[in-house]
Amino acid sequence: MPTVVLVGTLDTKGHEYAYLADRIREDGVGVVLVDAGIVGVPQMTPDVSREEVAAAAGADVQALADAGDRGAAVETMARGAAEIVKRLHAEGRLDAIGGLGGSGGSSIATYAMRQLPIGVPKLMVSTVASGDTSPYVGSVDVTMMYSVVDIAGVNSISAKIMTNAAAALAGMAKASVPPLGEAKPLITASMFGVTTAAVTTARERLEELGYEVLVFHQTGAGGGSMEALIEAGFITGSLDVTTTEFCDLVAGGVLAAVPDRLESAGRRGVPQVVSLGALDMVNFGPLETVPERYRDRNLYVHNPTITLMRTTPDECREIGRIIAGKLNAATGPTELFVPLRGVSAIATEGQVFYDTEADTALFDTIRESIDPSKVVLHEIDADVNDPTFALAMANRLHELIEAAA
Repeated sequence: MPTVVLVGTLDTKGHEYAYLADRIREDGVGVVLVDAGIVGVPQMTPDVSREEVAAAAGADVQALADAGDRGAAVETMARGAAEIVKRLHAEGRLDAIGGLGGSGGSSIATYAMRQLPIGVPKLMVSTVASGDTSPYVGSVDVTMMYSVVDIAGVNSISAKIMTNAAAALAGMAKASVPPLGEAKPLITASMFGVTTAAVTTARERLEELGYEVLVFHQTGAGGGSMEALIEAGFITGSLDVTTTEFCDLVAGGVLAAVPDRLESAGRRGVPQVVSLGALDMVNFGPLETVPERYRDRNLYVHNPTITLMRTTPDECREIGRIIAGKLNAATGPTELFVPLRGVSAIATEGQVFYDTEADTALFDTIRESIDPSKVVLHEIDADVNDPTFALAMANRLHELIEAAA
């Protein structure tokens, strides 16, 4: 029987979890209840007790309660719940995972969810699902469902929401992916609108060579998702054309790189070919949201919701040092391709972000900072979207993969 694991604080949400569990069982799916509560008496009997959850994190639940530090308790129970659900998954007793809660309960349950492999169904019904969900979703496939009303009893609104959640969890637990044909080695590729031509050309070439190419939009979360897949061991090679998220990290844009961006392939020894795509731009929202200190900069309204800002020479130097440092730490085949005639579609001669001083600062910093014993540097007299540049990257990645096989 497929099984849904429910992680929650049964001292405060026990009745709601009981209702959710009953609806899941009515769909012919088993339920394992994991209690991550700390203070009050559980309102129902769990399958995995809070004592077991705390112990999995190396802690004592009574000591956590006595300490009176809610933040520390939530963090500890989240770690314990993660260990429990990973064990249940390894034992074949977890086909989907769900939770109900406010900010604290969501923090615990979604932390546990994020430790499971991509593809394991994950659904969180939460009071915070209508706002910024990035702290809960991270870079993996957590689905957030807004609870509309507080999760405080079973009423005419919450009953409908929880019944929908139960049906979703049961359905996902029972679902199976149909065969997709012959399995092919997986390649990740990073893309932004201004590097689409490059990635499309490279993708088509790699598909000709027998690979399946997964393209990720570099929105911060996109880079994080790509890193998570590489870290999980699914990926044969990385075509990291677009490293633009470091611009937002350095200058405070809205699409900043996650901390481990550009590290997973190097850490796992996965062959990687990297470039400097879209390092000419920092992303903000509508024009009026651009910070006051940047109002006199080179700004370009990409569309009504996105305003781009050209990176300066100083910012480019910092970005170059960050990228070089991450690549120098790689343990596998790593090569960096530099497009000398422009890093994006709007940074070539005659375009709005054409800036030879900024590009020179970036390229010189890369030359000075890259360790040639660790990273092979290719300087190509073309812009990033030139077909010759894209094909050179794709063909070289194929050669690296073949050599590593």
